[in-house]
Amino acid sequence: MKTITTVEVQEKLAAGEKLNLIDVREVEEVEADKIPGITHIPLGLLEFRMNELDKKVPYIMVCRSGGRSGQATAFLEQQGFDVANMNGGMLNWTGEVE
Repeated sequence: MKTITTVEVQEKLAAGEKLNLIDVREVEEVEADKIPGITHIPLGLLEFRMNELDKKVPYIMVCRSGGRSGQATAFLEQQGFDVANMNGGMLNWTGEVE
């Protein structure tokens, strides 16, 4: 499973890279804080909404600590997606939030 650190994600965003971030936390968690521009697909709905994703596009999965996003990463990898898990999740995130 590919992983990426929160620092690497923040550096890429600061450099102006367009990243495809997907937050798999629950609605109330995302309402509390989220990375600006992130797409929200709760883990329980990922299987039903993966048709919204493009297999030619790389994705970075995000959750609170890295556990649920790790499950999402493994699942999407099995479906043929290019995906990485953001280690440490929002607990390690020191970048901008909304």
